[in-house]
Amino acid sequence: MSVAVVLPWRAGDPARTRNHGHVRAYLRDHLPRALHLDADSPHAAFSRAAARNHGIRHAADLGADIVVLCDADTLPDPDALHAAVEGAADGRLHLPHTWYRGLDAQGTADYLNGAPLAACGTELTMTGSTGGVLVIRPDAWTLAGGMDERFTGWGCEDTAFLAAADTLLGHSVRHPAQLVHLWHPKDDAPGPGRDANYALLARYRAAEGDVPTMRALVTERAHA
Repeated sequence: MSVAVVLPWRAGDPARTRNHGHVRAYLRDHLPRALHLDADSPHAAFSRAAARNHGIRHAADLGADIVVLCDADTLPDPDALHAAVEGAADGRLHLPHTWYRGLDAQGTADYLNGAPLAACGTELTMTGSTGGVLVIRPDAWTLAGGMDERFTGWGCEDTAFLAAADTLLGHSVRHPAQLVHLWHPKDDAPGPGRDANYALLARYRAAEGDVPTMRALVTERAHA
């Protein structure tokens, strides 16, 4: 089984660049036989949805059977990651986490300087996170419609994709483990783009569980 690890990525903020380097090295350590790729799109503003779609296509063109899409600021649990990679052969979306832990700025600095993770400061914890790390077959990604590139900026595209995957592929599989997010400055200012994201996400939530409606929503992107 050929595995590709794809990080949606565009250089810019120094903290994000620092995190990217650490996450890339971490994933190489835990999936040493995988193909490791960064992915971006031609959009003027960075699009996580488009970068992920591009990364999946590139990985498929290179012969990957399974793709790990990992945000460039996120560290999955190694055991859960391997379980998700093995499990994703079933054609469903697999998420190697049930609990999200976001380190604060000092906690991230301490961790990157070698402090034990358990001792590092945390600014947010929650269950049910929908993003961070997604593990899936390329053909299953396509069957679920890929990510909707009408989502701009940061947020909502991963929640919408989970709704589409649950509806069109069968219920996604979560592997119990912690997911760690490394701190960086936020880029989620309110505005028309965010309002449009929420409106589009509401349509995905309304279509969840309804295969014909979800399929129509996914298909309409080609005409948007």
